[in-house]
Amino acid sequence: MPETSRSMRGMVVAPHHLASEAGLAVLRDGGNAIEAMVAAAATIAVVYPHMNGLGGDNFWLISEGGKAPVGIDACGAAAGLATRAFYADQGATGAIPSRGPLSALTAAGAVSGWQAALELSKSWGGRLPLSRLLADATSYARDGFPATATQVKNNIGKRAELEHVPGFTETYMPGGRHPEIGARFTLPKLAATLDHLARVGLDDFYRGELARQMAAELEAAGSPLRLADLERHRALMVDPLAVTLTHGTAYGMPPPTQGLASMMILGLQDRLAVPAPESFDYVHGLVEVTKQAFMIRDAHVTDPAHMTVDPRRYLTATDLDTRAQRIDGARALPWPQAAKPGDTVWLGAIDGEGRAVSFIQSVYWEFGSGLVLPGSGVCWQNRGTSFSLDPSKQNALLPHRRPFHTIQPAMAILNDGRVMPYGTMGGEGQPQTQAMIYTRHVVHGQSLQDAIDAPRWLLGRTWGSVQTNLRIENRFSPELYDQMRAAGHDVEVVGAFDEVMGHAGALVLHRSGALSGIIEGASDPRSDGRAAGF
Repeated sequence: MPETSRSMRGMVVAPHHLASEAGLAVLRDGGNAIEAMVAAAATIAVVYPHMNGLGGDNFWLISEGGKAPVGIDACGAAAGLATRAFYADQGATGAIPSRGPLSALTAAGAVSGWQAALELSKSWGGRLPLSRLLADATSYARDGFPATATQVKNNIGKRAELEHVPGFTETYMPGGRHPEIGARFTLPKLAATLDHLARVGLDDFYRGELARQMAAELEAAGSPLRLADLERHRALMVDPLAVTLTHGTAYGMPPPTQGLASMMILGLQDRLAVPAPESFDYVHGLVEVTKQAFMIRDAHVTDPAHMTVDPRRYLTATDLDTRAQRIDGARALPWPQAAKPGDTVWLGAIDGEGRAVSFIQSVYWEFGSGLVLPGSGVCWQNRGTSFSLDPSKQNALLPHRRPFHTIQPAMAILNDGRVMPYGTMGGEGQPQTQAMIYTRHVVHGQSLQDAIDAPRWLLGRTWGSVQTNLRIENRFSPELYDQMRAAGHDVEVVGAFDEVMGHAGALVLHRSGALSGIIEGASDPRSDGRAAGF
């Protein structure tokens, strides 16, 4: 297995090595962590097209000099025409369709997130032109990149539900065939779009020529989105959620993301005083605190404009103490509860000035809605399918309402000064994997790479799956599986490095002691990524 990577002047980690290297090249050119992240984010949108893209959303946590991070919420809201009556007229009464134009009902926030982050970058002295930041992504889209095994796997696995969606086959299955692993794959229309944005600016995606073209094509395809929906969209600067832990403070995004669940899991686990990370107490304990966090998430988290509680109340010491007492150290709480699917990519960057970024970007399910706009080559997300057509539900569809998001980046500022951006893709697995990485590295002292390589588990859904049981990789001791089943867990043993467990990554900047100034990084062997530093 690979060792933890180390450098001093900067590092970028991403689930595809070409994205890591694109960000690193920007750092080498004198760019800061935000500029590096925009370059990496644009590149991953090209070379991992099944996981994310310009037609999706993203979220950012950004820390300067070890300070508490600021957040950027680049989540697109539902179209003004997205009503229950609209879907009833289209023959959809039980649920919003999961694929096709009717599932493309929310504005795409990703490009606005890049734009808002670059505005913040200016206060750091960021000066690299947009053309430089988008250069690698444009080149790979135009000239090609080797198709990954995960892209091909999802092309084959999702063909039946996507091949009839407008633009999908032409874009991702040219000639009616999926690409071969390692074969050159190009996205020429997306290359032209990236080149256009580099010349005229990112705002054109929402309020310019490109916006008008995309809005017309969305309407023609049957989506409820209109130009007015793109024009009203803005990324938001937000205050992250925070939870105080024994070794420091962890930060996550507020609603509409499931960042609250991630912070609750860490806060509850911190109270269990669990021993060795591969023990029954460790695995059972984290599974049980996950259930407690998910019940609060499912009961309350939605667009914050429609919430009736302050999510921070669930991160107070009093509330966490009370909830921790409900956890049975020997028996599993009956499961499942309601589940929320999804997938994404996580990336991180730290520059030579100690500025750190934790970033996540998604089109929701693999290839999102599958709708690829003919002029721009942008594949639109299906995030709005998380809305319910039942008006009594927590996330009921309303015009301009922002959808629930499984995706959320994480960051920790530790008591010894270390800064740790970390995260993963994987739907409901995201907060669980984040907790595994944090506890294994920070609490139990595993190296960063060992914490990510270690065997994982997943309670609930990911990647559009309907499974809600407890899937555990087959690298734990045989005794553990017997102990978990005896405690009442519905255990399914899966492969050694199963992609269903997500593509995780993490960075750590040391700010004191013998390693002061050293940046450590680790990427998931389940992905195509690397931690690239200099």
